Amino acid sequence: MNTLQYLQSSASGNFFLLAGPCVIEGEKMALDIAREIAPVCAALDIPYVFKGSYRKANRSRRDSFQGIGDIQALEILARVREDAGVPVVTDIHSAAEAEMAAPYVDILQIPAFLCRQTDLLEAAAATGRMVNIKKGQFLAPEAMKFAVEKVQACGNTQVAVTERGTTFGYTDLVVDYRGIPVMKAGGVPVVLDCTHSLQQPNQASGVTGGRPALIETVARCGIAAGADGIFIETHPTPATALSDGANMLTLDLLPGLLERLTKLRKTINSINKE
Repeated sequence: MNTLQYLQSSASGNFFLLAGPCVIEGEKMALDIAREIAPVCAALDIPYVFKGSYRKANRSRRDSFQGIGDIQALEILARVREDAGVPVVTDIHSAAEAEMAAPYVDILQIPAFLCRQTDLLEAAAATGRMVNIKKGQFLAPEAMKFAVEKVQACGNTQVAVTERGTTFGYTDLVVDYRGIPVMKAGGVPVVLDCTHSLQQPNQASGVTGGRPALIETVARCGIAAGADGIFIETHPTPATALSDGANMLTLDLLPGLLERLTKLRKTINSINKE
């Protein structure tokens, strides 16, 4: 079974989940998060992928934390995959990184700012790994089909796209839920990033803000609009996280949220069958 088939393997028709910390801070933290989420997802029939960036290249300030070291973090991702028995996903930022990261992970994620970079998309496709392309904050949903085509033209049909909000003024984002069915019409799974969609970027301090209290609201709306997958960054103590703590979900709140979203998905599936 390839990764795309795994994501679509729920017998109940449930959504799949990409969740984990913004960036790998250490092995224990990563393993603890995966061990917390994996059994909850198994009980709810949610195909689960552990998410963790091995490096954060797109920070506002030069002195912001970027990572513990590329290979060290990638090796931790590989250990999470083995320990928790789930696929893993990480971001890449250049064509050279695709080949470096691919042996350690199952999904290569293209950051929103880079979703039109042809060489990056083609390099990710060439690894044979699944490619998750985040929609740029500046891009119309209709335009994502061209990014998808760049991957598919390389012979890689394992592609997903992720909605993560659209620029709304200088310091805010908004989700246009009309984009979910538009992108689903392209024949690839559509993921809703419920945490980055609530970022408040470009703050005067150089540190991105967020509105985590609205994560459940965004997630519920995404399920109702037909999202195939949900993306949530989570951390045991977001206030101490080394990256994006302002918009991450506290880990102990995730199980209850997943239970409620599963109930909503069952209701939506039932309505769609009528």
